[in-house]
Amino acid sequence: MELPVKCPFCESNEIKVVDSRDTESRDAIRRRRECISCQRRFTTYERIEEQPLTVIKRGGEREVFSRAKLLEGLLRACEKRRIETATLEGLIDEILAGLRNEFKTEVPSAEIGERVLIKLKDLDKVAYVRFASVYRKFEDVEEFQRELSRLQKR
Repeated sequence: MELPVKCPFCESNEIKVVDSRDTESRDAIRRRRECISCQRRFTTYERIEEQPLTVIKRGGEREVFSRAKLLEGLLRACEKRRIETATLEGLIDEILAGLRNEFKTEVPSAEIGERVLIKLKDLDKVAYVRFASVYRKFEDVEEFQRELSRLQKR
């Protein structure tokens, strides 16, 4: 049994679908919805539920991959940059597709981090350095400067 979609603003169950279309990556359906009660619009995405991807952390512990956690990290890295959330969602889709093709069920966290860095380097250099500083756990200004130097040489 499918639960009805609730309005994120007023929590009404009276919702109508205004528009539906495939995402660019064709792995989800984007639905533009409007609340009949408060007339506000919002977007939902429907994705096929797949076998969960397990992340193997640096210390060896395992946890289920969290798309929300990765998006949160990307949003933090891209704060005050002119990068739309939809662009970051697409970046995550590309990374996940590659990981699922190569690793199937378990992936090292380092692999995820490196793939994110590759994508961010092409997208936005500032976001790249911000993400790298957290992911690579820069301990001091010298490490930060070395990473900036490597980025400038490329």
